[in-house]
Amino acid sequence: MSDAKPRVLIVEARFYDHIADHLVNGAEAALKAEDIDFDRITVPGALEIPAVIKFASEKYDAFVALGCVIRGETSHYDIVAGESGRAIMDLTINDGLCIGNGILTTENTAQAIVRADPAQKNKGADAVQAALALYALKTEMGA
Repeated sequence: MSDAKPRVLIVEARFYDHIADHLVNGAEAALKAEDIDFDRITVPGALEIPAVIKFASEKYDAFVALGCVIRGETSHYDIVAGESGRAIMDLTINDGLCIGNGILTTENTAQAIVRADPAQKNKGADAVQAALALYALKTEMGA
């Protein structure tokens, strides 16, 4: 990673509080292990995450998007999962933002817990590592 420490914002969707708690715990531990200061903002659901990242894009160097979309009985899952992911990619490609996407898309709550729990797959920490890797590459490339 670059010598410069990025200003990082965690944007977390609280729709599934117990899943969000796991994701945030993993992300915060990963940032603290790197001695990186961060701020945290909560939003109701995954669709609101990209908007907050855009609002904060001039204040922060890297972003960690955390949330969970669990398949249900309607097509709402497909819309939320697809549109939140598309919007994050748009911000990354079009605006050059460094975003670690930790929005889980799972079939059920059990899968989400395994992926979110810091003692298991720890996807919150993975999202931090992705954001920091993008920041380091962007800094190296002078972008």
